[in-house]
Amino acid sequence: MMTLLLALLAAFAFSRPAVSETILVHAGTLLAVPGNDPVSERTLVIRDGKIVEIRDGFISLLPGEEAALIDLSDQFVMPGFIDLHVHLTGQSGDNSRNERITKSDAHASLRAAMYAKRTLMAGFTTVRNLGSRGEAMFALRDAIAAGHVPGPKILVAGYSITPTGGHADVHGYRAEISAVLASSGVCDGPDDCRRAVRLQVKRGADVIKVTATGGVLSNTNSGTGQQFTDDELRAIAETAHALGRKVTAHAHDKPGIDAALRAGFDSIEHSMWADAETMTLFKETGAWLIPTVYPITYVGDTPEKMKQGPFRNLPPASMEKLLRLGRQPRDMTKLAHQMGVRIALGTDSGVSPHGHNAREFLEYVAIGMTPMEALMAGTVSAAEAGGIAGVGSIAPGMAADLVAMSKSPLRDIEEVLRLTFIMRDGIVFKNES
Repeated sequence: MMTLLLALLAAFAFSRPAVSETILVHAGTLLAVPGNDPVSERTLVIRDGKIVEIRDGFISLLPGEEAALIDLSDQFVMPGFIDLHVHLTGQSGDNSRNERITKSDAHASLRAAMYAKRTLMAGFTTVRNLGSRGEAMFALRDAIAAGHVPGPKILVAGYSITPTGGHADVHGYRAEISAVLASSGVCDGPDDCRRAVRLQVKRGADVIKVTATGGVLSNTNSGTGQQFTDDELRAIAETAHALGRKVTAHAHDKPGIDAALRAGFDSIEHSMWADAETMTLFKETGAWLIPTVYPITYVGDTPEKMKQGPFRNLPPASMEKLLRLGRQPRDMTKLAHQMGVRIALGTDSGVSPHGHNAREFLEYVAIGMTPMEALMAGTVSAAEAGGIAGVGSIAPGMAADLVAMSKSPLRDIEEVLRLTFIMRDGIVFKNES
């Protein structure tokens, strides 16, 4: 068994490039801080995985030290992308329910390593994994940080905090199977919810994920309305913040979104049925919206497309909720943008395919954002929304997380799908420039 596990791990192994202590990157066009104007002909000085200096012009030598040179002098260079909502341990589809009971946590961890590499190779150098069972994601997070496997930096939520029978609880299995799949994030009542939050932090959670409302893909006909009480939501938010964690809510229907905002949540995932009144509440509280638009485009935005897509064999309770969405993700995000709500990028990848993450940028431009606004959502705004230090822009002291493309995404946002160069923490994972 151990021999097999080592062989499987070897399939994901990689070698850190042999680089000198200092790396010089020539950037033809540099968008150092999305939201600011790009500049031409800059040299990035990188040591120990961090940006230490940005110099005007192209320099090839530094006095008294050797340096490796990466020539992106004809490329558009910007910070690595950030996705605040992924599920790396699986890929949703017709067989997802069976895999929960036929596949082990070890299998989930190995598959997550594959999906993490796909995500990194799409240019996403930092992600938040919002909900996973067992220890798989904690192990992968730490393995990537140690340099054992390739992938983005990962913030892990662990089990989602959910009420009994809520979206992240177990549905539709025999009682003995449900007992095996039971989540330590299930809680009822304010005190019990405080305990559940503390337990996830004890397990190593970097962020707290809460299912404030029902969800689309859970096999229950309880709808997508509010599932935690207002008192429970306040207890969760207060406990997460007291322990130094951001808290974000999966929320679809307006009452649940509004309740999470009033409870002091830092961000709302999906927010599908938010209206103008809810958008005003977003602005009053300063919370971030993470809209996850692309999954419904992938699944299909009409009943005909959905019934031909990857979820065509969903249980009836799930299909009914899915058919309700239609164009709502785009319409809601357009309203939020028009009203000035703060938006950060998240994809819910695992519903849509891992590695397609950058298509969320295209969705934002399609609803009226400028390309610059879309790029901000997946860099500086995502870093601020997630409270993630050292990422999202290129400046001295920041992580050397870079992507490059041949043409400017400010002119054509689809350039984010055609990356020529990817670096995370000073390690080059792709260079086709």
